[in-house]
Amino acid sequence: MKKLSVCALLLLSLTMTACAKQEKLKAGEPVEKEFSEVSVHDPSVVEGEDGSYYIFGSHLAVAKSDDLMNWTYVNQGVKDDNEIIPDVYSVMKDAFEWSHSNTFWAPDVVKLNDGNYHLYYCNCQGDTPVSCLGTAVSDSVAGPYENEGLMLKSGMDASEEDEDGNLYQAATDPNTVDPNVFYDAEGRLWMIYGSYSGGIFIKEMDPETGLELESGYGEKLLGGNHLRIEAPYVIYNEDTGYYYLFLSFGGLDSDGGYNIRVCRSENPNGPYVDSMGQEMTDCKGPSGSTFSDVTAEQYGTKLMGGYRFEWKEGEEGEERNGYLSPGHNSCLYDEESGKYFIIYHTRFENSGEEHQVRVHQMFFNEDGWPVIAPYRYAEETAEPCEEDSLTGTYKLINHGRDISAEAKVSEEIVLKKNGEISGAAEGTWKLTGDYGAEITIDGDTYKGVFLKQWDEDGKKYVMTFTALCSETGVSIWGSGLNAI
Repeated sequence: MKKLSVCALLLLSLTMTACAKQEKLKAGEPVEKEFSEVSVHDPSVVEGEDGSYYIFGSHLAVAKSDDLMNWTYVNQGVKDDNEIIPDVYSVMKDAFEWSHSNTFWAPDVVKLNDGNYHLYYCNCQGDTPVSCLGTAVSDSVAGPYENEGLMLKSGMDASEEDEDGNLYQAATDPNTVDPNVFYDAEGRLWMIYGSYSGGIFIKEMDPETGLELESGYGEKLLGGNHLRIEAPYVIYNEDTGYYYLFLSFGGLDSDGGYNIRVCRSENPNGPYVDSMGQEMTDCKGPSGSTFSDVTAEQYGTKLMGGYRFEWKEGEEGEERNGYLSPGHNSCLYDEESGKYFIIYHTRFENSGEEHQVRVHQMFFNEDGWPVIAPYRYAEETAEPCEEDSLTGTYKLINHGRDISAEAKVSEEIVLKKNGEISGAAEGTWKLTGDYGAEITIDGDTYKGVFLKQWDEDGKKYVMTFTALCSETGVSIWGSGLNAI
């Protein structure tokens, strides 16, 4: 008998896998969703000319996907031999020299009215906010990008030297990193940026060239006195009429308590307020303070932090590592499907500083605030529900408002047929509209959606809910215990 070639063996394996999937479908068994992982820190998403979605991250990590589930690398690492920015160390010499660095931090890529892709890059020393921000341009999303030079540097607006002779006041001036560039509803172009230090700033840009209209840092939106807030990202929702500013609070390390928060405004340049009605301009550290998390956690509507859906006897996936320090997100609206997505990186329990990209579907609740689906996106679509299909035992995650290094661990509740909730929390629940969720626990009412999702650890489809209490700025998630 002749030996099969490698190609023949691969084809046979793929055929057998496809047949197994068909058999599962016929038997009504769940077909496991497949994912391909990448490590792209601070992923910023943009649609390419080929219709694929690209994410650009720190250290010139770039990946692409056609389905937001399976990612492949386009580039990894800052090196001269790359197609994004060829000969990067000579081309970007000014940025590396100013920042005393040999790498890039969180970039943003946007396709502007001129039809070109504009890469907003930034560099920083890291242990001190010696930073710079510049632009490069290409007619293809994957490059090569041609450097246009620097536009912002830390200390460029300072009028006097500090005690060390630096023209930079870190408690009030911005760290010129973490750019996000977006068009508003009127076609004006804005760049929001900043990390820790003096806060988050915004400035208007030329809508055709993507370059700054006026020199200077622009207008401060929030932060200051080294409050741990960074990674600003803005999206506009035409249906609600609001601009939503997403931010990451806390530290990005596995024990840093990174978490994603949001505020909104009717204007691209603010003022932004959280769901509790607090103006974010008041969100700043006490004078002379550093990293005052007790101050920061009072502001911003918290959408998610570290979490783990606890394993229960009879389920698959007994060994589970919860998510830690999820953050530095970007957002995407897919016009064809009408779906919103949030893309972020996360670390994991018992995994050191390893990180991966995650994509979750996102919805806007009855009060016009975003809520994030509990599980990563697996091609699900919100569909009309019947109340009887929603009853049963759920694993409840309450994300709270704290900045914590510990993952929130689920507790069990039961949604009863009579509309009551029992178990680890008590209250009431009801279905509103086709798939809207209204859940009241301890007098606080959370509004969101019910959604059938793929439980990756449990290897089953379950009913979930995601909801937010506007009055407290707290988000909750629920994951059904039983397969559906």
